[in-house]
Amino acid sequence: MKNLIRKILKENDWDWATQASSTISGEELEDFIRNNDLTQIPDHIKHVEGNLSLYNTQIEDLGNLESVGGNLDLEGAKIKSLGNLQSVGGWLNLYKAKIEDLGNLETVGGNLNLYKTQISKKYTEQEIRNMVNVGGDLIYR
Repeated sequence: MKNLIRKILKENDWDWATQASSTISGEELEDFIRNNDLTQIPDHIKHVEGNLSLYNTQIEDLGNLESVGGNLDLEGAKIKSLGNLQSVGGWLNLYKAKIEDLGNLETVGGNLNLYKTQISKKYTEQEIRNMVNVGGDLIYR
């Protein structure tokens, strides 16, 4: 059944996805990304409710994503920039991600894990805190 759904989606060029709501649950988006081996979050998605784990996915681009209400796990992700992402309500895990730029990120409600990233090598703890309002601990070296 999964293969049939994938075939139908590929044949329809994702037209249905562009007409969907700009807000989606983290679980629904996770399933959609994993089931379709996406490298980018669909452009119409701007807000994620709850937690979103993109650990061990092929995601390279967050598209137009602006906020995640809960935790965001990008451990080991190929993403180089957070792009339009402005806020994460919970913690943000970028451990061993290819991240080089925090993009438009303004607020992380919980901990921000930048351990083993280019960001942690490029900036001091204070410089990072000046860029992003971190509500919890900053884990960066």
